[in-house]
Amino acid sequence: MSGVKRLTILGSTGSVGENTLRIVRIHPDRFRVEALAAKKSIARLYEQAVEFRPKVVCVYDESFRDKTWVAKFKKLGVKLVSGDSGLEEVSTIPSVREVICAMVGAVGLQPIFSAVRAGKIIAVANKEPLVMAGSLLLKEAAKRGVAVLPIDSEHSALWQCLENQHPDFVKKLILTSSGGPFRNFRGSLANVTRAQALNHPKWKMGPKITIDSATLMNKGLEVIEAANLFRVEAKKIEVLIHPEAIVHALVELADGSHLAHLGVADMRLPIQYAMSYPERLDNHLPNLDLTRLRGLHFEKPDTRRFPCLKLGYEASKIGGTMPAVLNAANEIAVQAFLDQKAGFLDIPKTIEKTMTRHRLVREPGLEDILESDLWARQIAREFI
Repeated sequence: MSGVKRLTILGSTGSVGENTLRIVRIHPDRFRVEALAAKKSIARLYEQAVEFRPKVVCVYDESFRDKTWVAKFKKLGVKLVSGDSGLEEVSTIPSVREVICAMVGAVGLQPIFSAVRAGKIIAVANKEPLVMAGSLLLKEAAKRGVAVLPIDSEHSALWQCLENQHPDFVKKLILTSSGGPFRNFRGSLANVTRAQALNHPKWKMGPKITIDSATLMNKGLEVIEAANLFRVEAKKIEVLIHPEAIVHALVELADGSHLAHLGVADMRLPIQYAMSYPERLDNHLPNLDLTRLRGLHFEKPDTRRFPCLKLGYEASKIGGTMPAVLNAANEIAVQAFLDQKAGFLDIPKTIEKTMTRHRLVREPGLEDILESDLWARQIAREFI
């Protein structure tokens, strides 16, 4: 990789954004931050601007962009923008080569498409672009010769295993899951509490993704992502429960060979690979010590107890606007559970009812997808 790669980071105050900046600190001779964006964490955005001195920063929520903050950023020599136009600006800066996309929610969709149209490499961490509009995004990127690189650890693992493999020789893609907090739960899931669902045995994550892990919807969404990203049918993607979380993904080839990606569980690995690709850089992470492993275990998920995974497969098979509907209904149902306004099993019930009511658009444009997202949120709220 010649020279310094200039970056925009969308979602710089979240976990992926913060880890991206940690990598920039380690490799200041390789990366330069040109722009940062956050939804509303303007105080943290200011601290990042003090350290990395980008040209421009965006706080999406315009209510946080008052005269005081504008003046503070101006004193640093940093331009402060906001709203949709602000995201558009930071996503299309001419000097930027790669845009790290980690802004959660539908708000992150439009700037990603803007970045692609501006010819930027995009590295995608948030699920929404590849779930809601993956097919459309990949078509747009192919038309403009733009690379779409996955940051999600499982999809990064698949990407690395698939390098130099001819598609005709790929039999199956295998995603792994830790199994979540209820993998060995023997009682009824109807009455599990918010605290139980948030008590993940392996990871410390945000509440929404932790509940997705508990329902296995995170894997349902990842099936849709993988189908779009690697252009395969969902029936060629398998999910296996792997409690050790050492093997992040596998690829089964036509001759029966299996390629596996193993590594320590740290998001900086897939983030850094998407940043440095096609090179690999040193990092400060501990090495994976295989001698300390007592074994690697794999089992099939129980889709009767965890129907969200099956719903993910169905949405991928149906295609069109259905993945956007599934994603939106899930967000509403999960938030209702977190707010203790719905039970754990109301999550898949709400999603399934919303999907059943949806009038599918088979070949959607971006506006169709965004309209379906809004519709599904409204319908899911009614069911809740």
